[in-house]
Amino acid sequence: MLQSGLKPDHMTYPFVIKACNESSVTWFGLLVHTHVVKSGFECDSYIVNSLIHLYANGKDLGAAKQLFSLCSDRDVVSWNAMIDGYVKRGEMGHTRMVFDRMVCRDVISWNTIINGYAIVGKIDEAKRLFDEMPERNLVSWNSMLSGFVKCGNVEEAFGLFSEMPCRDVVSWNSMLACYAQCGKPNEALALFDQMRAVGVKPTEATVVSLLSACAHLGALDKGLHLHTYINDNRIEVNSIVGTALVDMYAKCGKISLATQVFNAMESKDVLAWNTIIAGMAIHGHVKEAQQLFKEMKEASVEPNDITFVAMLSACSHAGMVDEGQKLLDCMSSSYGIEPKVEHYDCVIDLLARAGLLEEAMELIGTMPMEPNPSALGALLGGCRIHGNFELGEMVGKRLINLQPCHSGRYILLSNIYAAAKKWDDARKVRNLMKVNGISKVPGVSVIELKGMVHRFVAGDWSHPESNKIYDKLNEIHTRLKSAIGYSADTGNVLLDMEEEDKEHALAVHSEKLAIAYGLLHLDSKEAIRIVKNLRVCRDCHHVTKLISKVYGREIIVRDRNRFHHFEDGECSCLDFW
Repeated sequence: MLQSGLKPDHMTYPFVIKACNESSVTWFGLLVHTHVVKSGFECDSYIVNSLIHLYANGKDLGAAKQLFSLCSDRDVVSWNAMIDGYVKRGEMGHTRMVFDRMVCRDVISWNTIINGYAIVGKIDEAKRLFDEMPERNLVSWNSMLSGFVKCGNVEEAFGLFSEMPCRDVVSWNSMLACYAQCGKPNEALALFDQMRAVGVKPTEATVVSLLSACAHLGALDKGLHLHTYINDNRIEVNSIVGTALVDMYAKCGKISLATQVFNAMESKDVLAWNTIIAGMAIHGHVKEAQQLFKEMKEASVEPNDITFVAMLSACSHAGMVDEGQKLLDCMSSSYGIEPKVEHYDCVIDLLARAGLLEEAMELIGTMPMEPNPSALGALLGGCRIHGNFELGEMVGKRLINLQPCHSGRYILLSNIYAAAKKWDDARKVRNLMKVNGISKVPGVSVIELKGMVHRFVAGDWSHPESNKIYDKLNEIHTRLKSAIGYSADTGNVLLDMEEEDKEHALAVHSEKLAIAYGLLHLDSKEAIRIVKNLRVCRDCHHVTKLISKVYGREIIVRDRNRFHHFEDGECSCLDFW
């Protein structure tokens, strides 16, 4: 335009400035500003507002403030630009000062400040302003909903979602993300069904939240249907969606499909590499994880601290002590990444699992930061596995002092006492739990069947097919005894009770109920897939191996730590978990 000899007018500059703003080309905006002054348009309110927004958005609030203060004809757009600039910098004190000085506010003013308070976690202040709004639009409701989601306030989020006079896909996606992030995958999947029923078309953000919910539940059938939906509706499998698919398949026990999706991805960022490496780790595929780590570096993708957590976890699951220690040592020297407490946690867990309790204690004493409860918990778990009563008692008491509301710490210390036949001490710990009002986290196992997720707890009779399930459980017990001479490993029942009662307690563990249900309903060629929230006990692990052999079934169990692939009487963990 300039080269052709045409002169910009007051209508030209705002469009050019807006283009600079949207392209984040602030330096060109400075040149345009100079041209504005030379052309004599520096007092035009439309142009000045565009420049204020450019500087505020470009993190030059000083220039924005100067223009704002010199502007004699401020309107609501000028004020909103300043509010938006302060919100983007997280300066809510200045934001509120500007907001309070406004004589006339519009809905954008209210929405911007509410969103700002929500971003910094001041959700009460955001809600107070939301309630004071003279009028609200859909953006107002979505901003407040997003605030509740960011803070993890599930009940408040759903309450607001239910009150909304109208909803768009952003509203639905926010609520789906809330459920997925806050450990309510069933609710997320149910909400998706409602979303489709009212005709709202899912977006990339929708499927990412749903894939996360499927991953959490281990709901492979639902995940497969969702993948088909993505393909049928031509939703782009970019790095975000692709990574979510990799994570879902890995956590649903289909590491082969996770690898297939990963290999098909055109663009792989560090998150995608970390996800597939972590997937290999939880499946115990250490060599594959190491190969991927090598390929990642060859692809010029720099590993980050999360990469090393995944690699160290892989070493821990395989008991690869030397490799794990070498990885920890080379993080700073070879990659310039200072190990964090999470990395030390992994190596302490590795040493403790391998029975190297003194070495684990030494690392706890020499690590450059205070050990966190996870590190001490890993050491305590090692003491339980390897029968070190003295060290276990010391660490257990320390952990209870650090985390007086964590039920797992009491249970583990009580179990250490019980394993040493110190029944009185075990009872004291459990009584202390009751006094402190702390309940044991129940073991829960889930199995997916024809898109429905069935949930079981130990001794559970709430399922409508309980009679059939317990009959099947009795049949399994009888068949294992006659075929292999199975007898329950009652050393896992760390309570002072009769041997017969111990056997019954073991027989009705949640994963055994889920397996019995799977045997009742799944075709003999289908794998039985179980997800459990706690570590699998020794007896359940042994029984599952026997069932896989006697019944000729593939059984895949995901517990708190890793996957166990049972087939023909063997487990992929090689009895190291």
